[in-house]
Amino acid sequence: MTKIKRRDFCKAAPYAVAGGFVLAGTGQEEKMADKVTAVIAKVKSQEGSCGLGHKVGDVVRFTEAGVEGKICIHALYSMMPAVFAMLFEARFPWLEDPDTKTHACPDAYNPVVFEITRVREKS
Repeated sequence: MTKIKRRDFCKAAPYAVAGGFVLAGTGQEEKMADKVTAVIAKVKSQEGSCGLGHKVGDVVRFTEAGVEGKICIHALYSMMPAVFAMLFEARFPWLEDPDTKTHACPDAYNPVVFEITRVREKS
């Protein structure tokens, strides 16, 4: 069985099927996929008593190679779909800035709110 790298697979598929609709590719997928180098999650607010001790300003860096920094397993598990989507240029149509979104920790009694931002290569 031949293995294909994740980025090569994404480049090979010029369109995606979503809910029965075919979304045609724009031709910019390859160009855009190479621009994101990391995703940063920064604590923007914290109320109550965070079990891991997250404080405003804490930063976690996500790359294809791994995670750098300290993050609660519950927050990590809940934000991973958004982090992966941002690493691979997903678009969230409700965001004003396509490279920045917020994410709330699932602990409703001691909420920690993260700002998730794409880090792009400098041209």
